[in-house]
Amino acid sequence: MAFAYRNGMLCAEQAPLDELARRFGTPCYVYSRAAIESAYAEFVRALAGRDAMLCYSVKANSNLAVLALLAELGAGFDIVSGGELARVLAAGGTAGRTFFSGVGKSAAEIEFALAKGIGCINLESEAELERVARIAQRFGRKAPVALRVNPDIDARTHPYISTGLRETKFGVAYADAERLYQRAAGMAELEVVGIGCHIGSLLNDAAPFVAAAQRLVELVDRLETAGVRLRHIDLGGGMGIRYKDEAPQPIEAFVRGALAALGQRPHAVVFDPGRSIVGNAGVLLTRVEYVKAGATRNFLVVDAAMNDLIRAPLYGAWHEIRTVREMEAGASAAVYDVVGPVCESADFLAKERRLAAREGDLLAILSAGAYGMVMSSNYNSRPRAAEVLVEGARAHLVRRREAIDELFAAEEIPGRQSRSLRD
Repeated sequence: MAFAYRNGMLCAEQAPLDELARRFGTPCYVYSRAAIESAYAEFVRALAGRDAMLCYSVKANSNLAVLALLAELGAGFDIVSGGELARVLAAGGTAGRTFFSGVGKSAAEIEFALAKGIGCINLESEAELERVARIAQRFGRKAPVALRVNPDIDARTHPYISTGLRETKFGVAYADAERLYQRAAGMAELEVVGIGCHIGSLLNDAAPFVAAAQRLVELVDRLETAGVRLRHIDLGGGMGIRYKDEAPQPIEAFVRGALAALGQRPHAVVFDPGRSIVGNAGVLLTRVEYVKAGATRNFLVVDAAMNDLIRAPLYGAWHEIRTVREMEAGASAAVYDVVGPVCESADFLAKERRLAAREGDLLAILSAGAYGMVMSSNYNSRPRAAEVLVEGARAHLVRRREAIDELFAAEEIPGRQSRSLRD
């Protein structure tokens, strides 16, 4: 296991978390290289013998060290902004193995992607099709495109992360797809290379994923009959991980089910995993500032907060919390809400957890490798946390903690010369 107790101390691989807290401070995100490699290898094994590409979903965790590791492993990338493309390139990834998704690509982002040789732009509306064609014409080149088709499949997940229903903002309607493909195929500025979909996140059951694949291949067959030939079928990602007591089907069930739906069709198959690669490869390390007894609830006030990990207040998400020093048998424990110092009642990381903890103790918030640091903010003028990547017993600081004066380094007061705290 990437995170386990060794001699009474919770470790990331062979690195004790209390030692990492001493070296790098708290709050701090800690990632396991071995866990990322293991999760990636699970996809590789399931896809053995198939023309396939794994395009890691950068939005899940965009730290340059994580992206560089995945590029080394052979991953392509799925991005949703020009900034994410810049990160991929800075980490050593290639634009040609990157797919650009997202409903609101700006003209500047499209220009940047085409200039860098993007592998595919996933179009999500007719208006975007027209914009990409205009920009490509101005550049004097063909833009490689696919349509993200909304298959109207219920992913049976949280409504905020269910993206495949017709009432969502994502993709083009299934009923409109054939017409739009015919239009795109007839435009000299566009090169139609594929088709894609994404029905949502935190999928524990492969059945909706496989159903979406079946709907896509039915459309692919009709397009082929009409003379529109595609090179790849992008089935998206969204495979769930265990946070609490979920029992997600193994990756192989998703992959094998989808490949069975594709049958012997010659198209390359693309998957866009994010959370399933990095989610359980990270923890948020935090220290107890105060133990506070309330009239109806007890609180552990810690130095991490909703600005560091917003999943609990945003989604009602559950993260397991462990004491870094292993609780001894018979230790006196109490039920606490684990809360941060941010001035919001929604600032909680967990509720009603039985823990034996005192002021100064360290806690580890598990399954924090995805949608943690990438969704963090500076709310309440709090510097963002450090990030550490562990390899065996070695720990690398892969993002230093923000300094206080960096919080306002980009701001100006009219008529005044900017000053640093160091002046």
